[in-house]
Amino acid sequence: MRHMTTDDRPARWTKATVYSDMWVDPDDDPRDNQGPAPEGELATLQGYLADYRTTLRMKCDGLDAEQLARRSVPPSTMSLLGLIRHLAETERDWRNWITDGDPLPKLYGARDADFNGAVAEQAVIDAAYADLEREQAATDAALAAYPDLGERLRKDDIAIRELLVHRIEEYARHCGHADLLRECVDGRVGQ
Repeated sequence: MRHMTTDDRPARWTKATVYSDMWVDPDDDPRDNQGPAPEGELATLQGYLADYRTTLRMKCDGLDAEQLARRSVPPSTMSLLGLIRHLAETERDWRNWITDGDPLPKLYGARDADFNGAVAEQAVIDAAYADLEREQAATDAALAAYPDLGERLRKDDIAIRELLVHRIEEYARHCGHADLLRECVDGRVGQ
C-alpha cells in the first residue's frame, strides 16, 4: 500500500520516471506504437477505440478485489469494477441498436446492477473481464459486417459512423472517471 497523506488520502504516485504526471513512461505506453497514424476513417476510429479500451485496463491493473470494487469517490456508486461491468453491458446494448430481432437481455439485471453488483469477489471480477472481452468481440464482429460508415440501420436509423464515435465517447468518458477512481484508491495519477 502507498503511504497516506495527513488527511488519509493516498499520496499521488506514478510509475513514470520521465514525467511525474504520467501513468507510464512514453516508451512503455502500449497505446503509443510510434508508427504511422492509421490510414482512413475506419482505421482511425478503431485505433482510438482500442486505445481507450487499453487505457481502461491499465487503470485497473495491479489492484486487488477490494480496490477494484471500492467506490472511492463518494457519493458516486462508481468503482473500477463497476465501469468494467457497465461497459460490457453497454457493448451488448450497442448490438441491440444494429441487429434485428428481440433485444439481448441485460447482463446484470435491473438499472444500475452493473455498478451495484460490483462486489469484491474474485469470481465477480473474472466474470466481468470475461463479459467485457466477449461483448467487445461480439460488437466488433457485428459492426464489421457494415464497411460503409454512412450506412443507417434499424428503426433508430443510426449510422455506423455515429455508433463508432459514440463507443469512443463512452470509453473516453469512463476512462476519465477511471483516472479519478484510481487516484483515490491508491494515488496513482492518470495520463
